[in-house]
Amino acid sequence: MSENNPYESDELLQQYLVFHYASAAEQFPYSFGGGDALDFPKRCALEGPEFVSLPADARALDLGCSVGRSSFELARHCKEVIGVDYSQAFIHAASRMASDGRHAAPRLDEGSATTQLLLELDPAIDRSRVHFEQGDAQHIREDIGQFDLVVACNLICRLPEPMRLLRRLPELVRPGGQLFITTPFTWLEEYTASANWLGDGAADSFAGLRQALQPAFVLEAQWDMPFL
Repeated sequence: MSENNPYESDELLQQYLVFHYASAAEQFPYSFGGGDALDFPKRCALEGPEFVSLPADARALDLGCSVGRSSFELARHCKEVIGVDYSQAFIHAASRMASDGRHAAPRLDEGSATTQLLLELDPAIDRSRVHFEQGDAQHIREDIGQFDLVVACNLICRLPEPMRLLRRLPELVRPGGQLFITTPFTWLEEYTASANWLGDGAADSFAGLRQALQPAFVLEAQWDMPFL
């Protein structure tokens, strides 16, 4: 990834805070369409995993957690959640949300016009269950342990070497545990050299991803998720 990491910019941080935490009405204040594509981070956490199959003391790992919404949603069902992101700015904002339960952010309306929002987390979520740390998903610390659930949403195609993470996943997921991945496969040379795209040598990127995860993981389900 470039040394000039765009994910450390104030502009992108503010956009992601609104994307993760603003209400549907604040994100899309229109009467026509689009509503089912909102709250993507929340939907990733709640629609993907099979929580009934997790133990009461489940540990979850949220890789590429951004500013943390999916991590907090996982805490509704998991006793411990660790959110990891490469951006220190994102982790700082997520940690502030964990400590305060709220975070201010401007929503860009048009041109330079903005609306200041106070983004608040559902008070029913036990924020003490969630811990955030800055880290590289390709080089996760060795002492992080194993998890009953690992989530990686829209991360794979933003890693310089995605195979480094995919090879590590069998060590991170406990036997019988769950792995949930979402990705649009929007490969860009600025993030991932084309030689490292998962479609190389496979029918397409999904086939490459599935091939990389076998035989350690068995595909249980596949579906499309709207994203706005």
